[in-house]
Amino acid sequence: MTPTLTQVFAAGLLPVLFTGLGVLPFIFIRDMNHRFMGLANAMAAGLMLGASLGLLLEGGKHNSNFALLGLMMGVGLVGYVHRKLNRYDNLTFQDVAAGDAAKMLLILSVMTAHSFAEGIGVGMSYGGGSRFGAMIALAIAVHKFPEGLAISLVLVPRGTPVWKAALWCMFTSLPLPLMSTLAFGAVLLFAPLLPLGLGLAAGGMTTMVFVELLPEALTSIPRRMAYVAMFMAVLAMIFFQFFIGL
Repeated sequence: MTPTLTQVFAAGLLPVLFTGLGVLPFIFIRDMNHRFMGLANAMAAGLMLGASLGLLLEGGKHNSNFALLGLMMGVGLVGYVHRKLNRYDNLTFQDVAAGDAAKMLLILSVMTAHSFAEGIGVGMSYGGGSRFGAMIALAIAVHKFPEGLAISLVLVPRGTPVWKAALWCMFTSLPLPLMSTLAFGAVLLFAPLLPLGLGLAAGGMTTMVFVELLPEALTSIPRRMAYVAMFMAVLAMIFFQFFIGL
């Protein structure tokens, strides 16, 4: 059956909902002490590193040179934004000031940019038919749950209410339905850009880990605990991506 634009748009909405589900653990977690925040940062760092590795490998399958170019662009772009945000001592976001606000804005920006590449992937997959496209959209949707968790691990411990964190998680995935329909309508135009976008997202998330999340974790918990938590989260994300076939 030939896919329609409505089908592709609906498939792009599914990952948006799954991203919002990433806040579910915080419905039951009430203790947001200093130690928990350190573990949260380390776990978010690991989830993002694992996701970055998966994105880079996927981009390399299509065009390794474009994927590496995107990686370098992502590193440079997020490094630049990080330096700019740190210049504003009076920066606020959701009633959170300065350094924490910068971290929250940075992760929201990076994860939103990431969704553009995923939307292109969904739209291009529907070029292979409704069944194949639906399978890819579902795989990406399931993959968005731990991404939503990674975002929540940065937002909720810094004072964002759970319901607002869910909305922000879904906001980062809003480019998906838009880009999926555009990419489906112009498969040949967007195909060369997919590995570039995947590499860009990987570079951005990796930079976010090493300039913000990991250093923050190391100020709150012992070094060994931070690295073990991050390593376990990396393994969990890699296993998860392998399990769902990404």
